[in-house]
Amino acid sequence: MNQTKLKQAEPEHLKKAVIYCRVSSKSQETEGHGLESQETRCRQHAVAKGYEVAAVFPDTITGGGDFMKRPGMVALLSFLDAQPHESFVVIFDDLKRFARDRDFHFALRNAFRAREAEIECLNFKFDDTPEGEFIETIMAAQGQLERKQNGRQVAQKMRARMENGYWIHDAPVGYRYETIKGRGKLLVFDPPFDGIVREGIEGYANGRFQSQAEVKRFFESFPDFPLKRTKRGELRQQRITKILTSPIYAGYICSETYDLNWLEGQHEALISLETFEKVQARRSGITKAPKRKNIGEHFALRGMVTCACCDTPLYSSITKGNGGHYHYYLCQTKTCDHYGKSIKRDKIEGDVGELIKQLQPTRHHIKFITALFRYAWDHKHNQAKEIIQSGKSQIKQLEKQIEAILTRIMATSNEKIIQTYENKIGELEKEKLLIIEKLQNQVEPKGSFEEKLEPVLQFLANPWKLWENGNIHLRRTVLKLAFMTHIQYDRFEGPRTPQIALPFKALSAIPQGQVFTGAGRET
Repeated sequence: MNQTKLKQAEPEHLKKAVIYCRVSSKSQETEGHGLESQETRCRQHAVAKGYEVAAVFPDTITGGGDFMKRPGMVALLSFLDAQPHESFVVIFDDLKRFARDRDFHFALRNAFRAREAEIECLNFKFDDTPEGEFIETIMAAQGQLERKQNGRQVAQKMRARMENGYWIHDAPVGYRYETIKGRGKLLVFDPPFDGIVREGIEGYANGRFQSQAEVKRFFESFPDFPLKRTKRGELRQQRITKILTSPIYAGYICSETYDLNWLEGQHEALISLETFEKVQARRSGITKAPKRKNIGEHFALRGMVTCACCDTPLYSSITKGNGGHYHYYLCQTKTCDHYGKSIKRDKIEGDVGELIKQLQPTRHHIKFITALFRYAWDHKHNQAKEIIQSGKSQIKQLEKQIEAILTRIMATSNEKIIQTYENKIGELEKEKLLIIEKLQNQVEPKGSFEEKLEPVLQFLANPWKLWENGNIHLRRTVLKLAFMTHIQYDRFEGPRTPQIALPFKALSAIPQGQVFTGAGRET
């Protein structure tokens, strides 16, 4: 009896409702529990009105513009379209969650009307009367005004922070953000990727990588390099170009969005401005990349000794046999009479060592070269002072030009002319920064003249000692400093005398008893 009365009291069909929630950022979703609290209030409203909640559609997207760019709203409308014979009530927590744009507000209202869906807001009552539509228009316009004011305020704050030298966009590869007390988020190096990016940029600047494609392959060789890859595991070339052309790596802030050019950044530079300019010059085809080096780890003469018959560099080879490894040099020119004929590494490098033994100067020569270096040291010191003075003068001239252009900008209202002037100021500012960087490199050398001279004299006095050490890199250094040309080597006759480098050539031409005075020589 009681159960029969209870069934009769229950409504035959509950009205169905869907809930729409929206927050403007992921932080509001995770930290402020915005979506959860909105859904709770909307469900309480549905219970109070006797609605059955059929679905909830959340959005975590900023902006109050086109509602068709919100995944949650698109899903909600698709849900209504899939059930054309059902009538739903769409519940919002706040009118600002509906649409913060007057035109899109009423476009969304019409979209719900076309689907015969009612809309209910917890803090606003929709009314289809002329008076109600007027109030709704004002509320929608107010939401639009607040959105635009907030956007302007955010843009102004972001621009001001960039003007103070702080990068505000996503951290470029090689950097990460770290919160510093009193400074906020600051770009800091992100090992090991900072070293990889630096090596890639500097490698392209100095010719180690002769094309951007080679830089790309270098970055691809690191599986964890933090750039999105294609299905084939390749990096996109435009991402590599962005790395090579971003002034951020040279320590400067540039932004087309905020019209900022070459502001000194608060972060530490990954490369020098000079390196950055070399990269841009290479990309523009202004400079030609030097020949790529290929240095063997076991062959000091690789690339420096040629076949006496055909004058082409000898190749190096390591063979394995009889329980050991054997090192050889050989000619690989097929038309050469010595093609494929190997020469033991120890023999050819020993013969070259005999040439180096002959370069040892006398004590008199060492005294002469000491006086010569003293003169050069003083001359370089005075030259550095002149460079600094000249650089400061150039900076003053550039500042005068910038000031003159700023005066012209204030006197005109033509946007095209203003843009031209601003571009010119950007070029002058960059030129000024390059001069400042060069002046910073003109520092007073540390240590005494004697301390700097000692390693030079050690080499000049006894280059054979360094060669005898056996270190590959030291041997190559000796060869570069001692000889101006490749060493031609005949497998029967041995090495032919190469052209001696200027220091040793000059020493050999100095007669005994001659003294260097700085202004000339006297006997």
